[in-house]
Amino acid sequence: MAQATQRDKRSVLHRKRKEEKAATPVTQAKAVAKFVRISPRKARSVVNAIRNREVGEAFQILEFSPKKASRLVYKVLRSAVANAENNFGLNIDSLYVEKAVVDDGPRMKRLWPRGRGRADIQQKRFSHITVVVANREEISNPQE
Repeated sequence: MAQATQRDKRSVLHRKRKEEKAATPVTQAKAVAKFVRISPRKARSVVNAIRNREVGEAFQILEFSPKKASRLVYKVLRSAVANAENNFGLNIDSLYVEKAVVDDGPRMKRLWPRGRGRADIQQKRFSHITVVVANREEISNPQE
């Protein structure tokens, strides 16, 4: 009998959480590109340039950056903006890059022949690029 009451409590809590989630408005959207064939170290320099910037400004930075990573991050940012507009109905003009992260992916290990019959291991690195865009909250100035 005790198990049945615990199960009932859990289902009630689950239902409450679900209702709370539905009641809160969605203010952010996310896009992820996994297993991208670029070194995380090289991609992080590009991602650091767009973090906490308006979406339009971030697009301009990425468009005129000569790095390979900028092309990949541009695609992820474009996808995040499309998710915000189409899935959550957010206004594109008020979006900014809330979070932009590059995580390590797996590594392909390859042998490189060296002199005297030896070999070195060459690691070809992968990245996981995550971009989260959110609505810029208008902060009202309490002094005015």
